[in-house]
This record gives sequence, C-alpha cells and structure tokens, in this order.
Amino acid sequence: MNRRDTIVALLALGATPLGAFAQQPGKVWRIGMLETISMSLNAANLDAFLNGMQELGYVEGRNFVIDYRSADGHDERFPDLAAELLRGKVDLIVTRGTPATQAAKKATATIPVVTTAIGDPLLLVTSFARPGGNITGLSSFTTELQTKRIELIREMVPGVARIAVLMNMVNAAFQPQWKETERAARSLGVEVQLFDVRRAEDLERAFEAAVKQRANALVVGQDGVTQANGKHIVALAVKYRLPAIYFSSEYIDDGGLISYGVNYPDLYRRAASYVDKILKGAKPGDLPIEQPTKFDLIINRKTAKALGLRIPPALLARADRVIG
Repeated sequence: MNRRDTIVALLALGATPLGAFAQQPGKVWRIGMLETISMSLNAANLDAFLNGMQELGYVEGRNFVIDYRSADGHDERFPDLAAELLRGKVDLIVTRGTPATQAAKKATATIPVVTTAIGDPLLLVTSFARPGGNITGLSSFTTELQTKRIELIREMVPGVARIAVLMNMVNAAFQPQWKETERAARSLGVEVQLFDVRRAEDLERAFEAAVKQRANALVVGQDGVTQANGKHIVALAVKYRLPAIYFSSEYIDDGGLISYGVNYPDLYRRAASYVDKILKGAKPGDLPIEQPTKFDLIINRKTAKALGLRIPPALLARADRVIG
C-alpha cells in the first residue's frame, strides 16, 4: 500500500511537555504535520522528510506515526486543523509556511513546532540564533530571492517593462516580500503591479486584469493558494501568453516557464534532524533557525518555444535543470 495514502494514527498518546523529550524505549512518537496542500501534491517533500527520518534510525509505524492535516489552499482552516492535532495528542508539529506556523504557535506554547520552510522567521521568533519559545526550523529565504526572480524574468523576456505579481496579502510573509519586490523593480527600472489573490476564484480575474494593464511578465508568489492551484495558474499563464517565474520546480513540471528558489525537498529532509534532536531532549528555542543551502534554477524549453521566447544561452548554462 502507498505509505502516503495509508498514514494513520496508530496510538492515542499523550503530548509530552516541552523540554521533556528524551528518547523512551518502545515509545511511538506522534508527529503532526500542518500543511498547505494534500499528500499527493506534497509527495516529493513528504518523501524527503520520511527519508530523512529513516536515515536517523526512525521507522514509520514502529517508532513514529504521522497525523497529516492540509488546509488545501485555504489558510483560514489552519487554526481548526491545529486544534485537531492537539486533540490527537501529538508530541510535535511540523509546519510549512507562515500561516500554518502562526496557527500552531497560537494553539500551543508547549508542544514543539518545527517549520520546514518559512519566508520570514522573525515574524514568529526572537532571533535566528536563539528562537526562544517552542518554534524552530528552516527559512525558505523567499523575501531575499525576490530581486533575483525579477532579474531572471527580465533576462528571459527582453524589453519587459511591466511585471504583474501574484501575492496573497493576508499572508503576513508577503508584506516584506512586496516591499522587496518594489525595491528591486525600482533598482532594475521596471514597473511592478500587485494582484492580491486570496482564493482560487481570484486567479483568472487577476490574469485578465494583468493583461488589460499591459503586463508582459509575471512573478507568482509561493502561498497555499498558489500551491494548491499550481496547474491552474500554469494553464492561465499559457492561456494569456504571460511568461511567468515561479518559486519551485512543481510548476515547471506542470508546464511553467521558469522557476528559481530553494530546494524544498532538501529543507524537508533537514527538518527531520530537528525532529530527531527535539525527540532526544533538545529544546526547540535553543536550536538555531537554519538558512537554505540548495537553490534551483529550472527552465522549460518547450514552454519558452510556445511563447515565442529565445532562451539566452547564458541563462541556459546556469540552469540546474532544463525540461523539454
């Protein structure tokens, strides 16, 4: 049976107080996962986390089980999902993104929280070196990479003057990202237009408005809404012939043009080491938040051809992977 489809709660175990997680013989740890998208859409990242756990000597179903909860692109669901995990008496919660981590923080001050990827950790912790409280994990470095994405889409689309940007401004992580986007645009001499997309229903209207306002390129923000609707966004970019740059490789595998960002499976694999340390007794607030170390530039040659774009040879040479 497929392990992603059959992860179930095996034992109703009591949550362990923060800081009292020394390994216990025969203990089956219950790990809650508070995620933006379903197991099937998140398969590569989930597999990376499970492989990381296995490398550290954990066997799923023998000494740990996973309770997986997905908001499926609806961030407003996170508080209820976090409460469900607490009722299930999880020992630790693994999150992705700012809204999920905020919900976990509001739900508990005692159960450890490990974030696999968060855009701006300082929205939730006191420092990178000593986060304090019950939260630690990895940064996805999204704000700092905005300038590079603007540069790359300009290189891909010569003469671009106006770039549309899709962001869900309810997500607190996008406030600093938008400021960085505006700063980058000014320094590079291009205009950026913000399109606030908070639901799937907002996406097509945003594309229509972007084209009417003569945008000739697009930057897609990484959020639960865009993750859950990735294939739809790629299809809209094709429909409106709008060259787009994305945050992660999934979009390019679905036919997107170009992506640049951290290697998310690597972050999930590394998150397993945080889980291991905490289960062995470390306090999350004492574990420094780590920065990403792997970044991927991926280009879809077939999509570029369909859009009538010639990929600059220098850009192709820098790509970590070329599709088509």
